[in-house]
Amino acid sequence: MTPLWTARDIAAATGGTASADFEAHGVTFDSREVGPGDLFVALAGSTTDGHRYADAALAAGAAGLLVSADVAGPQVRVANTAAALEALASAARDRAAALRIGVTGSVGKTGVKEALAKALGRFAPGAVHASVKSYNNHVGVPLSLARMPAASRFGVFEMGMNHAGELTALSALVRPNVAIVTWVASAHIENFEDEAGIARAKGEIFSGLSDGGTAILPHDNVHAPLLREAASGAARLISFGLGDGADVRAERFVLHPDCSCVTARLIHPELGEERLTFKVGMAGRHWVSNALAVLAGVWAAGGDLALAGLALAELQDLPGRGARRRVAVGEGQAIVIDESYNANPASMAASLAVLGEIAPSGRGRRLAVLGAMKELGPRSDEFHAGLAPDVVSSGAETIIVVGNEMKALAAALGRKLEVRHVANAAEALLEIDLALRPDDVLLVKGSNSVGLGALVAALAARRVAAGHEGGSE
Repeated sequence: MTPLWTARDIAAATGGTASADFEAHGVTFDSREVGPGDLFVALAGSTTDGHRYADAALAAGAAGLLVSADVAGPQVRVANTAAALEALASAARDRAAALRIGVTGSVGKTGVKEALAKALGRFAPGAVHASVKSYNNHVGVPLSLARMPAASRFGVFEMGMNHAGELTALSALVRPNVAIVTWVASAHIENFEDEAGIARAKGEIFSGLSDGGTAILPHDNVHAPLLREAASGAARLISFGLGDGADVRAERFVLHPDCSCVTARLIHPELGEERLTFKVGMAGRHWVSNALAVLAGVWAAGGDLALAGLALAELQDLPGRGARRRVAVGEGQAIVIDESYNANPASMAASLAVLGEIAPSGRGRRLAVLGAMKELGPRSDEFHAGLAPDVVSSGAETIIVVGNEMKALAAALGRKLEVRHVANAAEALLEIDLALRPDDVLLVKGSNSVGLGALVAALAARRVAAGHEGGSE
């Protein structure tokens, strides 16, 4: 197997000194994720220093280390490991002929990244590299780049931010040939004066576009003009959306409880005109919009739209982002919609709308566990209380709200439905044990730091213990 990096390559890319020859087939900075043949990058963080875990990394099978301090084992020694990781990322970018796609947005960026990777993977099997998990920050993006094999034909990179200027740096590192903004909403607004500031920060992704690059933006978003301004230097611009005037538009779509059917029209002066009818394996209007962003990205990248449509039909079971689980409840089962990874006002409203579109079987009911939305700043109470109409419209009979910030929503709902307020995910699980019945549909949604993923995992584990077959809806 061709190595991802040799010690000599790493030293050349980083300006470091290799103590021995070794070959690395992967890269990681988390000693808990080290696998046989990996390069372990010993980063110094605010609370710990990766050099302390060098021995553990080698014991786990690391082929070599990237270090800036005295440790034992095969290594490349550099002055600063964070800077060296960025240098390795730049070298990976420059040695590969891959077309690079950058994806950002207040909502939808991970789902669009995953869907793009699957769509392009049908077009170029085995030759698509993509960020794993949500490695989208100042450390995760260079790690994702450094992991890109030289033979890759496409690279898909998720980029996040919570302050102005961060995407400028990440885009300069990736130098995307195609850059996508999925949507702009109030996520991370505590660090901005207003939502327009978030739009300008998201638009920074276009600043690093390579010559001849394509900017893709949401036509229906209120901040589309600001994004267009940010993308003014792009060689080509493609808009997507549900409204008239979008270059990639859903002419018709039908929402179903577990999927959507879409007929899309694509018109662009340089790319021509196409039509495609397809199914999206994820539910909700927001996933229709995400699918259009994926089609725009595939179109701009020169991929196959028909194959992209097949990939979108098969898209499902994204943990924390809409995966559906059948879990054991008494002598029956309930459906859990796992949206536990993240939450902001826009994504919370979208998930509640999906819950409202599902008709429970038998005597089942709709329920929801809603965790606090973080990083909303002084307007946090306003944003949380503002979810009340969406909760009522969802048809949920029982709502369990988690975290101090959710007191505002509980107060706004008043006596309109049964609301239980708890402090944490563990208490929420106890409430669910009392409330959940066979045939119920349960939405679990909240910011990742609330820890509702553990609640979903606990419920899913009971499926196995009760002897029910696993899998998703």
